[in-house]
Amino acid sequence: MDTRDAGEREPAWLVYDDDCGFCSWWAAIAAEYTDLGIVGFGALTDEERARLPDDYEDCAHLLTEDEVRSCGAAIEAVLDRLGVLPRELRLFLNQTADYGPLRERLYRAAADRRAWWGRFVSEEPPERREPR
Repeated sequence: MDTRDAGEREPAWLVYDDDCGFCSWWAAIAAEYTDLGIVGFGALTDEERARLPDDYEDCAHLLTEDEVRSCGAAIEAVLDRLGVLPRELRLFLNQTADYGPLRERLYRAAADRRAWWGRFVSEEPPERREPR
């Protein structure tokens, strides 16, 4: 899945592991219910890849024109755009010293169990689909 066309909105893209069923499901949800563009690791341009951390394949990212959010911070931004995480709660939590590290530990706990989550929610990853 690659939906880079930003149209009238500020361009922002969810960058995800397009060889993971759970990740592909999550990207499809973001594509359907947010204004985010979606781009898989396999479709990144050299310029986009250069903006990401060296270990970019370890987690999801949110790219805007002037910012890169990675791992838990990226998913937090997606949840905010989905309306699942109330903005006031997010702003409050981000004021506490313990929230950032906790958010990243929770992200890592979920990301390290992608295959398990994929048993419940999954979509055929674009990298594994038969060409049309």
